[in-house]
Amino acid sequence: MRKARVLFISSEIHPYMEMTEQSKVARHLPQGIQERGKEIRTFMPRFGNINERRNQLHEVIRLSGMNLIIDDTDHPLIIKVASIQAARMQVYFIDNEEYFQRKHTIRDAEGKFYSDNDDRSIFFGRGVLETVKKLGWAPDIIHCHGWMTALIPLLIKTSYKDDPMFHTSKVVYSLYDDAFSEPFNNNFAKKTLMEGLTEADVKDIKDPNYVNLTKLAMNWSDAVIQSSANVHPDVESAFKKLSKPTLGYQNPEEYVEAYDNFYDEAVIEESVLAE
Repeated sequence: MRKARVLFISSEIHPYMEMTEQSKVARHLPQGIQERGKEIRTFMPRFGNINERRNQLHEVIRLSGMNLIIDDTDHPLIIKVASIQAARMQVYFIDNEEYFQRKHTIRDAEGKFYSDNDDRSIFFGRGVLETVKKLGWAPDIIHCHGWMTALIPLLIKTSYKDDPMFHTSKVVYSLYDDAFSEPFNNNFAKKTLMEGLTEADVKDIKDPNYVNLTKLAMNWSDAVIQSSANVHPDVESAFKKLSKPTLGYQNPEEYVEAYDNFYDEAVIEESVLAE
């Protein structure tokens, strides 16, 4: 029996981003899961307000250099990496000059929601999966945190379902108090289409707003966790109606053990670990 492998994907990880509920979970959960005997890999976007020198980020040349096509335009994929020494874990960063080299993350200096946040989420999700393929590291669980990862469950179950790196992967989606009121661009669903994806697969985001995007993520995931005590009311209602494994909000002092048990008892198939 080999160790179970858990891929963590989050838009926020402390200390690279300011302390929030999500960035705190995305920092301490991977460490806790690693300490409990599982292998981990962790990814986040390389937002422009992350100080590369202070955080000692450096480009991984062997993983960089790919182009991803979004809305008929090529976008270079750059991969960087840094280490959180106290946790003995590496963090991989998805970077692109057009999408992430800005002084702010999701909103500009005036608080305006970036008009290309939809494209950025597509690029980030596909960038992570393509990088994992290059790493040759097949995850048993892919744990997605926050709305910027919401397309990943869909991609895993459609375009990437037959890929040797992902064909046995189970997807867990975590819900946070991260709602936004602005809609994505009306052609968002069309822009997500790629080989293995049909218009029927993305019908839930024909009206591309936060609630529908989150419902899409929940519907395509194998299991869902409520990681914030308070989430959008419509999302909470949909969460309670799910007929798949779910885990409610956990005490901040105990969530790592609860999540680890949830992985083992509700998500991982023992057969995929036998080698």
